Amino acid sequence: MHRFLLGRLVQSAVLLVIVSVIGYVILGLIPGGPLSQFGLDPGLTAADIERLKEQMGLNQPLWLRYLDWAWRLLHGDWGVSLRDGTPVLTVIARHLVATLLLMGSSTVIAIAAGTWIGIRSATHRYSAFDYAATIGAMVALSIPTFWFGLVGIYVFSLKLGWLPAGNMYTIGDASVLDYLHHLILPSLVLSLVHIAVWSRYMRTAMLGVINQDFVKTARAKGVAERRILMKHVVGNALLPMITLAGVQLPSILTGALVTETVFTWPGMGRLFYDSLGYSDYPVVMGILMFSAIVVILGNLIADMVVAIVDPRIRLA
Repeated sequence: MHRFLLGRLVQSAVLLVIVSVIGYVILGLIPGGPLSQFGLDPGLTAADIERLKEQMGLNQPLWLRYLDWAWRLLHGDWGVSLRDGTPVLTVIARHLVATLLLMGSSTVIAIAAGTWIGIRSATHRYSAFDYAATIGAMVALSIPTFWFGLVGIYVFSLKLGWLPAGNMYTIGDASVLDYLHHLILPSLVLSLVHIAVWSRYMRTAMLGVINQDFVKTARAKGVAERRILMKHVVGNALLPMITLAGVQLPSILTGALVTETVFTWPGMGRLFYDSLGYSDYPVVMGILMFSAIVVILGNLIADMVVAIVDPRIRLA
């Protein structure tokens, strides 16, 4: 087990380095860079631009800037925002709760609804419900998240007036119920794609277990079908879903970026979008690294849980 864990930790560290190098190089090669925000100021001279380059360290080669940034990152210095000089970690912390709230609620909805749909589709194979679930999953996977968001705003906010069109709370009424009221639509939109994925995976996993010999043996012994389903089939089918939960993290973060932009939700996705627009690259890199750490940590935890539940995994 210790060897398995050590191997995963080494892989995670290498992956983080690769992500940081690729992200930093891409941002460094974008035309304009952080100085693009000063390009329209007629009062700045060429000497002023050069002085700003020196202050920001942009007059150094890209590889040297990366090494300096990585060294400071390893010592807990994530840099400061170019917009207002606020430490990057402080900026991220301000928006983290909103993103965790949105991701957490959408994940709970996706797992609960997707698992139920997958189980029912597997136990009622080729029924009208199974066909409807399959068609619904294909539609959800084929249409962009922002389209669902815009349709949701048009139908439930503009036409019916049931749900708010955006933001996290109503100014002057920041109660728990008001937060939940604003959370319903974006969390449902963000969870749609993941409901489709969970339901398809759960259906496949269930069908793979239903035909196993131990299930046939239980039936032959006269065990009740409901007991076979809940104790033997569902329990074994959930094992690969643990890995799926870790794999789904990147797509949830990506979907959160789009969803937060559509609904003006003040989370990290919206912050990432705004920071790109302002060429605030320290914040962009901070969000990229924070997201990479969360995703890699989620996959690492999923691997550990699977290895504990199924010892064959850590021997592979």
